[in-house]
Amino acid sequence: MAGLLSKLLDPSRIALAVSATKRTAALNEVARQLDGHPCVTNYAGFYQELLARDRLDTTCLGNAIALPHARTEHVSDLVLAIGRSPAGVVFEKDGETVHLLFVLGTPKSNPMAYLQVVSTLCKIFKDPANRAALLEAGTPEAFAAVLSQAEDKLLARS
Repeated sequence: MAGLLSKLLDPSRIALAVSATKRTAALNEVARQLDGHPCVTNYAGFYQELLARDRLDTTCLGNAIALPHARTEHVSDLVLAIGRSPAGVVFEKDGETVHLLFVLGTPKSNPMAYLQVVSTLCKIFKDPANRAALLEAGTPEAFAAVLSQAEDKLLARS
């Protein structure tokens, strides 16, 4: 049975070669994959709230991973876009260089689903083998498969 994270994964919204190395430009490059998503009712509004949330507090999780997110009225359901930056993106406030960005949008009316996805991602990221596999995945489909398989293992244990 697929978990909530696996249901959000769409290889067409996974960019494995983010070229921007500055935080805001990289967020734009990754988030732009959600422009036109059927669950994003107002992309410009969503993007502005994403930037505002990112300025408010760190979205870095450590281990070269960031989870920029927004709880917003501009999405009707959870949405996810992923970017991998081979060169790295400098998050100035944290002094960290990030290689994996997971942009998440969630409706204000559904905080539990958002927390479930974040919890699942954090558990997956704890395992160095999962992080290495995500950095080495050759295609968006392979990247999504790493996440789905890791989520399946977590679900089997619970």
